[in-house]
Amino acid sequence: MNLPSISVVIPTYNREEVLIDTIADVIKQDYPNFEVLVVDQTATHKPEVQAYLEEKANVGKIKLFHLNWASLPGARNYAVRHCSGEIILFIDDDVRLETGFLAAHVRNYVDRPEVGAVAGRVFDRMKLGDSGGELEIEDLPPEASDPGIAWYHIDLVHTVKPQRVISARGCNMSYRREIFTKYGLSFDERFRGSAVREESDFCLRLRQTGYQIWFDPEASLIHLGEESGGCHDISTRSLKYQVTFYHNHFLMGLKNLTPNQCLRFFAKLFDCHVLGNPPCYKGGSPIKIITRGSFYTLGFLSAVQTRIKSIWDDGQIYTKESQNSKFKIQKSEKIKS
Repeated sequence: MNLPSISVVIPTYNREEVLIDTIADVIKQDYPNFEVLVVDQTATHKPEVQAYLEEKANVGKIKLFHLNWASLPGARNYAVRHCSGEIILFIDDDVRLETGFLAAHVRNYVDRPEVGAVAGRVFDRMKLGDSGGELEIEDLPPEASDPGIAWYHIDLVHTVKPQRVISARGCNMSYRREIFTKYGLSFDERFRGSAVREESDFCLRLRQTGYQIWFDPEASLIHLGEESGGCHDISTRSLKYQVTFYHNHFLMGLKNLTPNQCLRFFAKLFDCHVLGNPPCYKGGSPIKIITRGSFYTLGFLSAVQTRIKSIWDDGQIYTKESQNSKFKIQKSEKIKS
């Protein structure tokens, strides 16, 4: 059997030792045909980390790209343009993998031609700790397939049975290459900060191609959820983080959902994240609720502004910046020759 080639993409931002562990786990995979792309948006690494990255790049174990801007969806789009695999797999820069991880993803594409994306199981260190690691889910509830409220019922941490799902988690998801080439999909670079909901937005648009998103619990990894680096470089208590969090949720809804679905989604967002009801379990003092409500309102207004701007601006600023830089380099080389 000719197994499809796979490109493993690791966007990284301000990670150090844990990034080395993640790369080492990918390099040790027992799959015969894969490449590793590290899209590095870190300004300066520790000397030993930089030396490791350069050494692995020099011997051909990884392809190392350094960008002078930080955007998770932008880094994903950049990697898609520079990879060669028939399957493109995205993981975070703070995960641990078993050696059969790549093979578990790929077999779903070989066995099921209707599958366009695979959502892997995530052994999320924080969420497993909350449940004591004892909760197991066979079939996700019908609400997990309803775009209006699915985001509060999809559990890719505790689910143990393969099944069709509405979305994947960004730290463990793969796609057929033709999703990007034939159908022209790309990650929306208007999702800011930690880019929460950018993968949900992408998956909702993917479903319009007719392809399925398939959850495979055996395509699993451990997500460490490091407290430094990544989105944690912006304090979760800051105005910027909170407004961005709500902006991204509202943007996903305004782009992809019907008016009825939007109303239910925005109501649940308010009930959970502002009022603090389950599954968020946030403090319910009047001052905290009023504060979160102000962030909610500012986030909605910001998302509306983003949607209005989309009439003339698609927001793919990092992709355009990369393309312009490449054009300038090519133009300069032609002039010299």
